[in-house]
Amino acid sequence: MATRRLRRSSGNVFRDLGFSAEESENLRIRSEMMVRLARVIDDRGLTQAEAARIFGVTQPRVSDLVRGKIDLFSIDMLVNMLAKAGLQVVFTTRIRKRVA
Repeated sequence: MATRRLRRSSGNVFRDLGFSAEESENLRIRSEMMVRLARVIDDRGLTQAEAARIFGVTQPRVSDLVRGKIDLFSIDMLVNMLAKAGLQVVFTTRIRKRVA
């Protein structure tokens, strides 16, 4: 049986998967916004067509969202969709610990 070595997470799964610091942070932000939009759909009991009207996109775009196709969404687009859903996006910056 092979021995497995555990590594402490950096706190960003994308960084742990080997993405650069910049790309992993962008992916983390987009994924958090996509999860929040999916929760809006679920919490409000919306169909994809209803969500599309609210978010100002097409139903296939909502399908891409709930299927987690992160590469198809920019931060700008996700911010716009959240705003159209009546949510406010709060932006916070802080000095992070140095990542190896």
